[in-house]
Amino acid sequence: MKALILVGGYGTRLRPLTLSVPKPLVDFCNKPILLHQVEALVKAGVRHVILAVSYMSDLLEREMKAQEQRLGIKISLSHEKEPLGTAGPLALARELLTDNEEPFFVLNSDVICDFPFEDMLKFHKNHGKEGTIVVTKVEEPSKYGVVVYEGETGRIHRFVEKPQVFVSNKINAGMYIFSPSMLRRIQCAFLSQWCRCCQNTGQLNSLRPTSIEKEIFPVMAEEGHLYAMELQGFWMDIGQPKDFLTGMCMYLQSVRQQAPERLRTGPGFLGNVLVDPTAVIGENCTIGPNVTIGAGVVLEDGVRIKRCTVLKDAHIRSHSWLESCIVGWSSSVGQWVRMENVTVLGEDVIVNDELYINGANVLPHKSITDSVPEPRIIM
Repeated sequence: MKALILVGGYGTRLRPLTLSVPKPLVDFCNKPILLHQVEALVKAGVRHVILAVSYMSDLLEREMKAQEQRLGIKISLSHEKEPLGTAGPLALARELLTDNEEPFFVLNSDVICDFPFEDMLKFHKNHGKEGTIVVTKVEEPSKYGVVVYEGETGRIHRFVEKPQVFVSNKINAGMYIFSPSMLRRIQCAFLSQWCRCCQNTGQLNSLRPTSIEKEIFPVMAEEGHLYAMELQGFWMDIGQPKDFLTGMCMYLQSVRQQAPERLRTGPGFLGNVLVDPTAVIGENCTIGPNVTIGAGVVLEDGVRIKRCTVLKDAHIRSHSWLESCIVGWSSSVGQWVRMENVTVLGEDVIVNDELYINGANVLPHKSITDSVPEPRIIM
C-alpha cells in the first residue's frame, strides 16, 4: 500500500520553530511530527510513503533517507514548485499512486491522533466507493466546515461551512483513503481543458491550484462516492503553538492509557511526563503534569515545569518556573526565570537570569536581557 502526506507549506503558524527546521521535523513528544504518521502507516501495511514537499525539501529528504532504511520502506518526495492547493499534490503524484489498483492513504502533516489506518482500510473496502474521509467531533461546530452524513452507513450528503444552526458536529479530520479512480476527478490546467492525464495519456503538463475540499469532495458526495468514518479517541491539528501544547496533553493521556510504562514516575513527577533517557534532572524539581523533555536536556535543581515541551539540548537553570511554554533546541533559560502563556523560544535562544517572559515568540539565536510583560514577537 501507499500513502501521500501533504507536507508542503512554510509552517508560518508554528514559527519560530519552523525557521530552523520544516514543520514535519519539529519534535512532538520527542519524535518528529512526520514520524508519528509514518510509523503508524507502516504498522498498517504501507510500504511506500510519498511526501508532497516544497519548503526545506533538502533537509527533509536527508532525514527521510535515514528513516527509509530504519523502517524498511520506500519514501519518495513529490516537489511542488508553486502552490497547488490541496488537490494539486495528488495530481502531481498520480503516477506514483496509480501503478496498481490498491487504495491509498492521504493525510495532512499537522494532524496528531491514534491514526486508525487499519480501521480506515476495512471501512473503505466495505463500502466499495471512491473515497473515505475521517471525521471527528467538535464542541463548537459553528467555527468549522461540518460534514453531514448518514449515521448508519457513513454516506456523506453534503458539507456546510460554519453553520449558524446545528446541522452536524463532525468535521474533516484531515485523513483520507481513496481508490485510484478518484484521481481522474482532479482537474489539470492545460490549454484550458482537462489535463491529458485524465484521458489516460499519462502526461502532466501544468496544474492550477485546486481545493480537494471545495471542488472535489462535494461532487463525490453528490454522486454517492464519498463516505465518513468517525474517529474514536483524541485528535488535534498541532500546526500552531497553543494547539501543539493541547495536542501534547492529549497524546500523553493516550500514552497513559496504552503504554503507561513510557511515562516517568517517582518523586517530583506529577501526572503525564515523558522524559528522554539522556535528559539530566537535578534535585528538588517538580515536573508535570503534561511535560515532554527531549534528548540531552538539562534541568538544574529546583526547576518547576508544567504543560511544556522542552526540545533537544535545552538547559533550564536552577529555580526557574515554566508553564505552557515550548523551549527550542539548544536554548538556555537562566536562574529564577518565570515563563508562561504560550511562550515559544526558537533555536539557541538565551534568556538571562531573573526575568519574566509572558507569551513571547522569540526568533532563533536571540538573547533576552529584559523582561517581556506583554505577549509579543522578539526579532
